[in-house]
Amino acid sequence: MESALKDLRYAFRQLLRSPGFALTAILTLALGIGANTAIFSLLDQALLRTLPVRDPGSLVVLEDTGRSWKGSMSDHGGDQAAYFSYPMYKDLRDKNQALDGLLATSPTNLGFLRNGSSKLVSAEVVTGNYFTVLGVGPALGRVLTQADDLQKNGSPVAVLSYDFWKNFLGADPGVVGSNVSINGQPFQIVGVAAQGFHSAIWGENPNVFVPMCMVPTVLPSVDDRLTARFNRWLNIVGRLKPGHSRAQAEASIDPLWHALRAEELKSLGTVSPRFTKDFLGSRMRLLPGARGFSYQRENFQKPLLAVMGMSLLVLIIASVNVASLLLVRSASRGREFSLRFALGAEASRVAQQLLIEGLLIGVAGGAVGMLFAPLAIRALVSRLAGDQTSVAFTTEIDLRLLAFNFGIALGVSVLFSLAPILQLRKPDLTLALRQQSGTSTGGMLRLRRVVVCLQIGLSVVLLVAAGLFARTMQQLRAVDVGFNTAHLATFHIDATLAGYKNEQIPAIYQRVIEMLAALPGTQGVAATNDAELAGTSGGGSVEVTGYVAPPDTSIIIEAEGVNTGYFAALQVPLLTGRLFTDGDTVGHPLVAVVNESFAKTFCGGVQTCVGKISDAPIPDVSNNRVKVEIVGVVRDAKHLGVRDPVKPTLFAPLRQYTVPSDIYLYVRTTGDPAQELTVIRKAMHQLDPALALDNLRTMDTQIDDNLQNDRMIALLAIAFGALATLLAGVGLYGVLAYSIAQRTREIGLRIALGSSRLAVVRLVLTELMRLAALGIVIAIPLAFGLSKLVQSQLFGVSAADPSILLSVTALISLVALVAALIPARRAASVQPIIALRTE
Repeated sequence: MESALKDLRYAFRQLLRSPGFALTAILTLALGIGANTAIFSLLDQALLRTLPVRDPGSLVVLEDTGRSWKGSMSDHGGDQAAYFSYPMYKDLRDKNQALDGLLATSPTNLGFLRNGSSKLVSAEVVTGNYFTVLGVGPALGRVLTQADDLQKNGSPVAVLSYDFWKNFLGADPGVVGSNVSINGQPFQIVGVAAQGFHSAIWGENPNVFVPMCMVPTVLPSVDDRLTARFNRWLNIVGRLKPGHSRAQAEASIDPLWHALRAEELKSLGTVSPRFTKDFLGSRMRLLPGARGFSYQRENFQKPLLAVMGMSLLVLIIASVNVASLLLVRSASRGREFSLRFALGAEASRVAQQLLIEGLLIGVAGGAVGMLFAPLAIRALVSRLAGDQTSVAFTTEIDLRLLAFNFGIALGVSVLFSLAPILQLRKPDLTLALRQQSGTSTGGMLRLRRVVVCLQIGLSVVLLVAAGLFARTMQQLRAVDVGFNTAHLATFHIDATLAGYKNEQIPAIYQRVIEMLAALPGTQGVAATNDAELAGTSGGGSVEVTGYVAPPDTSIIIEAEGVNTGYFAALQVPLLTGRLFTDGDTVGHPLVAVVNESFAKTFCGGVQTCVGKISDAPIPDVSNNRVKVEIVGVVRDAKHLGVRDPVKPTLFAPLRQYTVPSDIYLYVRTTGDPAQELTVIRKAMHQLDPALALDNLRTMDTQIDDNLQNDRMIALLAIAFGALATLLAGVGLYGVLAYSIAQRTREIGLRIALGSSRLAVVRLVLTELMRLAALGIVIAIPLAFGLSKLVQSQLFGVSAADPSILLSVTALISLVALVAALIPARRAASVQPIIALRTE
């Protein structure tokens, strides 16, 4: 310990004597460590961290393996197999013997009014045992209990999240017991949830929790959700009984699940043998729930892993660069080490000194990187998933992040310290003590060449990745989504949040559409109950007259309610038949328009689809699926996202919906839609100030949000590739400069014996091209292999795109040539007499 402290003090003095070297090494490491810390922060939150609840390891998420079903679904993302109806939840909760509690939850939005201040807030509709099963207590007041969830519309109470109570309500303790208005109805605030707890669903950060029995109030447009057995909209999380494994619980719950499915099958009426087999053959799976269910995790997993891999490559390049700097530094300290060896110092003692110096540099780099990390995290969070990012990620620095930061700082310190340590295994004391320059054939120069080849190779890998992701982004932006996205402004409204009753909603929506259509410069107004290119979907199974499904298949379609002017406003062309008219209202024959994919899948072609009858997944007020006549076929258009394929889609007139819902509006303008946003907001406020506009933006902005993950990967890949190339260029310059310094005598003799300056330059460039070529040749197969691993993240580009490989090769060659200019010029300007005097 005493010798280590002495070495530490000596290392401090050495670094202070070489501030340029110290600053370069520390900043190089700080960039690599800071980038990795920022990426790990997001990866940890999305993929590794458990919920802040009691014994999270015993939580499970329920999922149905069956793919055959009838009915409707309202999903928020994630696997559709994890959605259940409320009657099914109650049966599982009350009859299972395998789980120690079962909760159900679903996110929504609410209109929240307190003391004259209104706000559209995120919320979670939860069962009364939600907090009890999770083991989450209150920070203030109390949480919801089973007694709050007994009678339909019988408990108008709510619990606030800690963040909402603190940030929006000023941490006022008097809020508990006070009355607020939610969707125009009085509610009492009974408590504030524990600090740090957000939701059983990772990525959600609800402001308000309301009991499930209040669904008719908080979701008035879908009043049947508490009774409809074939309306899947809830996610279920359970807790294993003490001492029980997931396998044991699955085996225990399996007979109950099959019995419940058999009862459901009876209510479906006549179905095919294939459907019966698949419906009864499903199983209940209990997935690990320690991290909670998530609507977004799958969207983030592959991008974050890809970016983490790239950032690790940058860290390796930074470490290799520091190792290269240490090799140069150890060369300049050759006489010092040789004197220590000559005076009897052991190699282990000198190695300890070098290791401590390396650790000091590494820890300093980690500390500086920790200063950069919060800025990088905030930048990543703001770019990662548009308006929803703040819901999923926090930018706080915690102990886990500090441990990771300094853990990798110490790890890379040991690695890059090995380079000079290995070089000192066999010191040439005579040469070092004479301070004699020689040729560049020594082991240190060979090691430096290996280091530079490694830097070039890793840079090639990152540049190939940057090229692939940049080309992917270019291809995604060029995708034809099937409708004209230019000059479109969009926003979302929910009349129920403004206190409108079901019977009033169609009229107010029609007024909104007519008011928007009358605005100067408006060319058309589209309205739908399912947003376009926003990552959401709704629909269900379908049956079409004359269509026989292939064995063991169940085709799920998209189902949208749209207004009469929807197709004209979005400029989706009609292929055959007719579009909706003002006569397609309640009381008239039910009609539908389908897309090309629907026509080809169920009707055999576009021209044969008109006149077919479809059993549509559009429930009426009694929750019966309706029979509609197909009257038209339109061109395919993407709905879920730019990346996603077009699904068979059925459109029904909103004015024939007997169960109103919220709507998304798209206003086509003659001018810049961004400038029309203020006009739209003002007009909506004049129509009804209580109609809160959500996500008012241009369609281009919405598409940008849909592509946020791809853009983040592309930008980071380009940034990491540029940084790696810069580090490789610096490393290449260093090894060439060192090589020239070592070969001063050789070059002087060559010139003295008649060699031309051009021949000397050619000598330097030949060495350069060997290093660059070796690094490229080694890296290209590696880059190709790694690109295969991220093939699923690419779009419209091959992992072995020859144009990208050629471009990267040319760029690296150019960087290498630029890095060689100064050393080559220095070599050509060596004066023989001066070179020989150095000896």
